[in-house]
Amino acid sequence: MVLPRPRTSDGAAALGAIAARPSAALLAFDFDGTLAPIVPDPRDARPHPRALAALRALAPRVAGVAVVTGRPAETAVEYGLDTVPGIVVLGHYGLERWEDGSLTSPGAVPGLEDARAAIPGLLEDLGPLREGVHVEDKGKAVAVHTRRAARPAEALDALREPLGLLAERAGLAVEPGRMVIELRPPGMDKGAALTDLVGRVRPGALLYAGDDLGDLPAFTAVRELRGRGVPGVTVCSGSSEVPMLAGQADLVVEGPEGVAVLLEGLLP
Repeated sequence: MVLPRPRTSDGAAALGAIAARPSAALLAFDFDGTLAPIVPDPRDARPHPRALAALRALAPRVAGVAVVTGRPAETAVEYGLDTVPGIVVLGHYGLERWEDGSLTSPGAVPGLEDARAAIPGLLEDLGPLREGVHVEDKGKAVAVHTRRAARPAEALDALREPLGLLAERAGLAVEPGRMVIELRPPGMDKGAALTDLVGRVRPGALLYAGDDLGDLPAFTAVRELRGRGVPGVTVCSGSSEVPMLAGQADLVVEGPEGVAVLLEGLLP
């Protein structure tokens, strides 16, 4: 199968290096929207079957496979990632690490209980815009989704300021995304998590694929790692909802199915 061609020379060189020497490559991915299609209820998300099958086949042939997600690590694992040999799952943007059946996780998050208690009142203030808005408690973060709302974009816009102020009072970070605003612990992002992982694996080349604003720090990390001599390619799992990410990617593919096609192209 022919690999898609990145639009940048750095991306093309990195993808070529991965294809030429997969045993030295680290393949890292976001979960929702990248390996798994976006669905109305996040609890229903599962990896694209072809992407999962390709990862299972590639894992023994590469230096490492990792998922860096805003979800709790164990949740992503339970959705089928534990079937990928040797996979590392970094949850809550890297605060948690699941590897070889073992989970490393921080303790309680200061301020999160205050945020949980205040969010229902903020939703009441939305009035009719509240219809269909739902809250996802991630254990060490809380996300407010508007995708199922009657007027999702308006509801999201109405929530930005009050949730931002709530996060500031509670000492939490705000993570905007595709029809979602998440309040999470500060001090970690996908870029820092990816950089740490590269330091552990020491790959000869790197691929990172994502689909949302939370993946921008990882894209920045890939560019910085290039300056340290690690060839890297950034892949956007295409979405008209997040044009900023597509504009910074070396390669744009058509959602999780496009990611699957890319992975299949790396198979011998």
